Amino acid sequence: MSPPRVPRLSRPVTALLTALLCALGTASAAHAARPAAPPVRPSAASAPVRGLLDAHTHIEGAEDMGGRMICGQPFDPDGIAAALRDCPDHYPNGEFAVFENFLKNGSPFGTHDPVGWPTFKDWPAHDSLTHQQVYYTWLERAWRGGLRIIVDQYVANKVLCDLYPLKKNPCDEDATIDLEHGKAVQLQTYVDNLSGGPGKGWFRLVHTPEEARAVAASGKLAVVESIESSEPFGCREVRDVPQCTEKQIDAGLDHMKAQGVTSMFVCHKFDNALCGVRMDGGMAGVAVNIGNFVGTGQFWNVETCTGPAHDNTVTPQVTLPAAVRLALGLPNLPAPFYPAAPHCNTRGLTPLGAHMIKEMIKRRMVVQIDHMSAKAADQALTILEQAHYPGVISSHSWADPGYYERIYRLGGMVTEYGSPADQFAGGWRDAKQAFQKSGATGPFGFGYGLDANGFGPLPAARKGSDVQYPFTALSGVTLDKLRTGQRTWDLNVDGVANYGLVPDWMEDVRKTAGPELTDDMANGAETYLRMWERVNAYQPPPGF
Repeated sequence: MSPPRVPRLSRPVTALLTALLCALGTASAAHAARPAAPPVRPSAASAPVRGLLDAHTHIEGAEDMGGRMICGQPFDPDGIAAALRDCPDHYPNGEFAVFENFLKNGSPFGTHDPVGWPTFKDWPAHDSLTHQQVYYTWLERAWRGGLRIIVDQYVANKVLCDLYPLKKNPCDEDATIDLEHGKAVQLQTYVDNLSGGPGKGWFRLVHTPEEARAVAASGKLAVVESIESSEPFGCREVRDVPQCTEKQIDAGLDHMKAQGVTSMFVCHKFDNALCGVRMDGGMAGVAVNIGNFVGTGQFWNVETCTGPAHDNTVTPQVTLPAAVRLALGLPNLPAPFYPAAPHCNTRGLTPLGAHMIKEMIKRRMVVQIDHMSAKAADQALTILEQAHYPGVISSHSWADPGYYERIYRLGGMVTEYGSPADQFAGGWRDAKQAFQKSGATGPFGFGYGLDANGFGPLPAARKGSDVQYPFTALSGVTLDKLRTGQRTWDLNVDGVANYGLVPDWMEDVRKTAGPELTDDMANGAETYLRMWERVNAYQPPPGF
């Protein structure tokens, strides 16, 4: 059978998109016998929950950017063979998978075996970023290993969706978020049906801290709904003109809250009508800056920072090759030159952005501080401090660490982007030191933001890693090497090739950093619950 014929992208557009994606930076064989569930110890709903927290992963991320960028689904009613198969444009040998090749090899040229189930010769892998990383049985293994709360980030990027010609979903970001929410509900139903009926599955969408505590305390996985989009509620800004209103923001927040969303970003990769972004650095920053121009009509406006907080250093000159400019229909504008580092985005929180923060407070939603420019983050934290509002988190290491003490002082939380065990332990030490300096009360808990299906690499195999199989996971369950179909993965060789290897990664973290970090990770779920409970009980000060 000949490979499917698919449209091919021009080289200029391919180069731009691949660089942008690099910066964004997740009784059939399918229903084979599964291991017994971990023991559930009876406890009161208010008792402390012991378990892991992932504050940032995109379970339904394959629906983003038109639904044809990430190959494979977290589940399929027809089973694993239908869910874990490659994109048509990756056949016959991966040479047309230009984004996969660029993100993995640094070049648009390369090949891979497109066959998924049952051989999985080349994917999933920790650095294979256009293939599904959170198939439900892999997530299930992580849950069995001790994961108790996961914040499911519904993600959308209209600019990239508009640029990419292969799509099956609309590019409207609100429509994409609704679609991903619907997929999460379908996944819950699917797991329920495999587990004996409605409400019996281990995957539980939760809308209140009380629900989350009850689910986690029962030994199931509490799934918190959150949003990470570039133009929330249509809030693009074109040449300094906002494309949304306060009324749109209020209606959008009401709609999302009614669906169960309790956490949200204000901006993501590109400046919008709400805030300036924490720019990307290096050559990735060049590409994202071009994307910023495509979306807003302007490159980033950068100044030399005058305070301790700063954004990433922007490449001094952004070049816009003529071929790219012509392919995108852009005018011939001179590339901007930037001042000496350290660099700060001149754009902070706009009046519409301040309005959104205040409206999120009124609705008791958790504010995701990551991706805001240093200026915007400072202004957002000031609003939260004036309101004495505890609902704030840096979920995947995309905020200036100098803000961590302010986050902790408010009663918020910091979790670290997923990385090899020794590097991850360094981030934990920095966060714990900030917590201690902040004067925050209560136990310290830590978590991770794996960002799976988010076009960022999962933790690679660490030199010197020596996880011994089988091992005892945080939950007390004994786990051997992960096997799916004909493929067996070993953390020491493969790193976190997919979400199912999170318990193995945590075992390497334990062996690397010792029991103090393990205990703090085990307190991650409880710490998130306590923050959310403070948010739910929040009463604004007079006059706010």
